[in-house]
Amino acid sequence: MQIVEFTADTLRFSDALPAKAPADGFVWVFVDRDELPIHQALLQQAAQQLGGSALLDLHRQDLANALHPSHYDFTSIYDLVIFRRLATQAETRAEAEHDAAVTAYHGQTRTKPRGGLPAFNRISSRAVGFVVFDRLLISVHPRGCYTAKSFIERSLTDAKFSVDATSARNRIPSGPADLVLRMINAMVDSYLDVRKELTTQLEHWQAELLKPNSRFINWGSLMGARSQLHVLEDLCDEQHDAIQEWLDSLREQPMSSFAANDQLAQSRRDQLVARARDVVEHIQRVVHHARRLEQSAETVVQIHFSAQSNRTNDIMRTLTALTAIFLPLNLIAGIFGMNFEFIPLLHLPSGFWWAMGSMALVALTLAVVFWRKDYLARTRR
Repeated sequence: MQIVEFTADTLRFSDALPAKAPADGFVWVFVDRDELPIHQALLQQAAQQLGGSALLDLHRQDLANALHPSHYDFTSIYDLVIFRRLATQAETRAEAEHDAAVTAYHGQTRTKPRGGLPAFNRISSRAVGFVVFDRLLISVHPRGCYTAKSFIERSLTDAKFSVDATSARNRIPSGPADLVLRMINAMVDSYLDVRKELTTQLEHWQAELLKPNSRFINWGSLMGARSQLHVLEDLCDEQHDAIQEWLDSLREQPMSSFAANDQLAQSRRDQLVARARDVVEHIQRVVHHARRLEQSAETVVQIHFSAQSNRTNDIMRTLTALTAIFLPLNLIAGIFGMNFEFIPLLHLPSGFWWAMGSMALVALTLAVVFWRKDYLARTRR
């Protein structure tokens, strides 16, 4: 567990819970979800001492639930925001190794790792919980969460290298809600970054599907990719609903909850609303892109089957034309093969060559006719 005190222009780490929040700042307490049961008493003390109200049992259960969807709830004292961030490659790899180890331990047959596009296998999320008071922020993260660590490092760098107090003040969060929105914005940016990789790899599969004489066999992987796109869309819809509800709550809060000075309170409120709207807009972009990728995947599958159908039609057309060419030849051969004693040309020395010449002429004539009608030509691609 880490305790960080933010003031107007700097931040500092603390080993113990302060008796009260800084007059010009707030306190941030963040803990790994695995260690949440150990620090529950201290978190309740912080909520009561610095926030003014203990956490509800239902909210504590929500924070401890690693599978909880993105969600927003509130009381008269604090807000609860749960946001699911994108898992990192290291977390995804560690989870796969853990599942393989558990499977091997129980003596089961090890399942084959998922194939297909590696980027789609990264669409896995982790729940991050925030309890937002006026002067206190409690956040619960997965173990080794990059969001909290990267923000602390960036804040320390900004505070250290700022040229003046005004610049440092602008880089330090003005309150717990501002800090939460900055971290959520960083989480959403990871979704915006991964969409480029998703697009590139899906376009690669599209090119494979649309190749002439394609022998595409990875249908299971493609269906898995489409399923992951559904998961991404549902995930972003939940995020959008949670942040939109919190944005509506921020707009309805009284000015006194932001600052004692009306002008400063209005400025901070406008800043929070603008940042929240920016996060909502980023989530909408991810949702739009996920839906577009899903439609693109469905469209390319339909185009692939249409192309396969056209190739089948070309083959059947060619076979039908060849069959039509040989039908008259079979007729002539059948006539001269009948068991009649008197058949024209049957007993002539040149009868065989007359029959072969007529068969060749009929076949050549039909071939020319079918070629001019494009029955024997390949479809241009």
